[in-house]
Amino acid sequence: MKFPRPRSLNGLILVGFGIVALPLLLSVLWALYNLDRLASQSEELVFLGIASAENNRLLTEHVGSLDRAARQFNVLRTDDARDLMLQDLQTTEARLEAMRPLTGRATATNMLDTIGRDAIRITDALLTPGLSADEADVTLARFVDLRQDVSRLTRILSTYVDLELRSLQQRTREAQRVSAWQVALLVPGTLILVLIFTLLVARPIRQIDAAIHQLGKSGFSKPIKIRGPSDLERLSQQLEWLRLRLLELAQEKNRFLRHMSHELKTPLANIREGTELLLDGTLGELDKPQLEVTAILRTNGLKLQRLIENLLSFSAWQTQNEILTLTDFPLRALVISVAKEQRLALKSAHIQLRLDVADIIVNADRDKMRTVLDNLLSNAVKFTPRGGHVTIRAAAAAKGFTLEFADTGPGVPEDERPRIFEAFFQGRREQGGQVGGTGIGLSVVLECVQAHDGSVELVDSGEFPGAHFRIHIPQKRVPQTQKIAAHG
Repeated sequence: MKFPRPRSLNGLILVGFGIVALPLLLSVLWALYNLDRLASQSEELVFLGIASAENNRLLTEHVGSLDRAARQFNVLRTDDARDLMLQDLQTTEARLEAMRPLTGRATATNMLDTIGRDAIRITDALLTPGLSADEADVTLARFVDLRQDVSRLTRILSTYVDLELRSLQQRTREAQRVSAWQVALLVPGTLILVLIFTLLVARPIRQIDAAIHQLGKSGFSKPIKIRGPSDLERLSQQLEWLRLRLLELAQEKNRFLRHMSHELKTPLANIREGTELLLDGTLGELDKPQLEVTAILRTNGLKLQRLIENLLSFSAWQTQNEILTLTDFPLRALVISVAKEQRLALKSAHIQLRLDVADIIVNADRDKMRTVLDNLLSNAVKFTPRGGHVTIRAAAAAKGFTLEFADTGPGVPEDERPRIFEAFFQGRREQGGQVGGTGIGLSVVLECVQAHDGSVELVDSGEFPGAHFRIHIPQKRVPQTQKIAAHG
């Protein structure tokens, strides 16, 4: 069963606020209702207690006044004494009638009627003609029982008020317990509801953030689809449109690079063929200066070929889909081989190359490591002034090995450091060498290193005035030759 959800983010927030606030509101209303009810009952009980006490007091006074009037009439036997006694009887009856609602609640109506009947009987007996003195004394003695009945009625009413008070206290404690349970349930319940609606709001936002991060990392192959409120889904559709547009532009860029690189290969092949003919002596023997110039042409032709190959494989580097071909090889020999290929460029710029490479066996993709070494060395030669020097270091490290390239050039400006590994980015510094770069050399280095799960960084060691790159390549397994050396 699928429950309907709000169509917009604002609607979802409002519904979430309403659902979270509803239990709290109901709890507050229930507490206010109980508080008002208990206050009314407390007020009513106060009035009941006061009325009970006042009625008991007045009834006791009226019965006492009737006793005195009856005794006075028994002595005087005058009309005034008789009228006074009858008046006190009417007052007592009026008080008893006023107490009838209270005695009805206390189930003491029978006691009230008994007191009224006894008072009337005593009065009627005293008014009987020819009443003897002994009979009058017996009749007046019945006031003692009447007073006792009044006292019992007082105790019954007091007991009833006490019971009502205890009942009110019990209801108050029960309301307190219910309120405590409500608070105990509402706090975690509210937190759970807040968490649920936070997740409902945060999940599509996280998806949007991940989609934007995916686009920023050139991840155009994965479709963008976000489930949530309609306004966020519309934003998802716009991001999907942007992804498709960026994918189309990336494909157009790759097609352009392939076509341009293909067009460059034809004249470059002719240049290299002519250079090889000159070096072979097919067109005649060359003297030493001519051989050096021809060798420089050959070296730069090879360099142009590598740049074109980088352009052709640029999309493959970016997507990191190429499979590593891991082999064991001596790192120092590879560094020396790369350095020999660029000896003419170093010689022409009067740049001294300093090697501090440990004789270690590493397990990596040899071709990619050659690309890393070649690009970093070419980059160092470009930016190192005439008469400077370039340093290459390599050593074993914990669970891997490190490579360092440093030069005595101007270094990398602070504002350009975050972008030096971006494809096609070229700084403001003037480059040296016969052939300008394309701006993808360091990007290719980064892709090669990341393909090995390694890291490359620009460090400030203070040892070199120029750029200083440090690479760490982890070793997933120890090379076989190192295992043999360790056991030996």
